[in-house]
Amino acid sequence: MFSSHMFPMLLPVIVALVLLPTDGSRPSLKGVSQLRQAPAAVTHSVKLQRRALSFAQSRTSRLRMSRMSRMARRAACKEVHASEYYGKITVGSPPQEFTVVFDTGSGNLLLPSKACTDEACNLHKRFDVAASKTSVNIAFADEPDKAVEKGGDRDVVTITFGTGEISGIFVKDDVCVGNICTHGDFVAATNESDAPFGLVPFDGIFGLSLPQMSEAPHFNILDCMIRDKVLKSNMFAVFFGGTDIEESEITFGEYKTNRMASEIFWVPVSSPGYWQVEMEDITIQNQRQQLCHGNCQVAVDTGTSLMAGPGEIINALTEKLSVKNNCSNYKNLPDLGFIVGDHILNLKPEDYIDKSDHDCSVALMT
Repeated sequence: MFSSHMFPMLLPVIVALVLLPTDGSRPSLKGVSQLRQAPAAVTHSVKLQRRALSFAQSRTSRLRMSRMSRMARRAACKEVHASEYYGKITVGSPPQEFTVVFDTGSGNLLLPSKACTDEACNLHKRFDVAASKTSVNIAFADEPDKAVEKGGDRDVVTITFGTGEISGIFVKDDVCVGNICTHGDFVAATNESDAPFGLVPFDGIFGLSLPQMSEAPHFNILDCMIRDKVLKSNMFAVFFGGTDIEESEITFGEYKTNRMASEIFWVPVSSPGYWQVEMEDITIQNQRQQLCHGNCQVAVDTGTSLMAGPGEIINALTEKLSVKNNCSNYKNLPDLGFIVGDHILNLKPEDYIDKSDHDCSVALMT
């Protein structure tokens, strides 16, 4: 769950922890959101589909993570962890429906537009600006309410990913998650590279980071919900099921105690932008491994498929875990833990190992 600049940690509901470099820069937030009269505050849960293939993605301000080389091996595993969870939203009036990844590691809503004729766009639903009575073409990111003038200039943004990129323009329209609706700006893609966008089952990306990572004010859809006072509580909660049978969901406006396996605790965001927190150390069977030296920073990222970190830490951790490729020591593998807010968040071997009949590997990446 994520709320303002604090968030509770749950066991054993795990999203990817990404160890961050200490020299990463953050975009600054320019301006503030304007308030308007809003309907009654409510809550809503979106059911999420899951898929066990990797979406190779990074951003210029994020770790560059190549995953495509792991896809075939991971797909063959019997106990492979889902890498993508995605659900439905609607945009415009009348509403146009899209499937999106709810990504706490990015700050914008990205959707393919009708103007995009690339194969990657044609394989997915595309937003039709002309079909929406409430849509406004926006000229510049730093003027999120200014419409494009006839024959006037407008911004075009390019966003780079691990194996490709998109380019797009800015549009403002109504955005609804179930019965929770707001209005905000988003990126409507006019070009998308075939990889990875032609390979994924979802249409777009719903950024859920803090506003510092968004293109500009009004581009952070969660912040727009808060501005419009449409949420019962200013928070959202993510529950990822461990199997296809176990239901997954994201809930806006509250968290559900029946999804909790332990008492909630809260830790401060250490550097707003990512949902970034301090991690004191990593443990094996509850024993500190002295890998952090008191200064690890991690991003809790629903858009990253695997746990990730700098090579020296991941390599040291992999050596310490000593997982046999033939799975001969699988039943004796220890708990892998992360110390956050004076609590150890433990993973069992089935949580951090990809396993087939005769092959085991640690589900960590650099």
